[in-house]
Amino acid sequence: MGDLEWTLWIVVAVALVGDVVTTFVGLHLGLAESNPIARAAINGWGLVGMLVLKAFAVGVALCCRPLLPREFQLVVPAGLAVPWLVAVVINLVMISTAL
Repeated sequence: MGDLEWTLWIVVAVALVGDVVTTFVGLHLGLAESNPIARAAINGWGLVGMLVLKAFAVGVALCCRPLLPREFQLVVPAGLAVPWLVAVVINLVMISTAL
């Protein structure tokens, strides 16, 4: 794994934490989870459900990464980081409107 890929995995971790934290802050403020799968996980098992869902996504990514040619392996962490970072931004906007 090169430096760029390691950096992207760090971004994945930061985005994951950011998404979980901003989601639960938003829920505490009365906002609703829009992702039906995440909503079901949160409604059924709370924070643990959300963490299991995120861990599953990371696990699938780590299992699929070796199946790609080396030059395309950066797509795996980017494919997790980008949507989670977008979710963080959306959550922050929603939180700011709820305050």
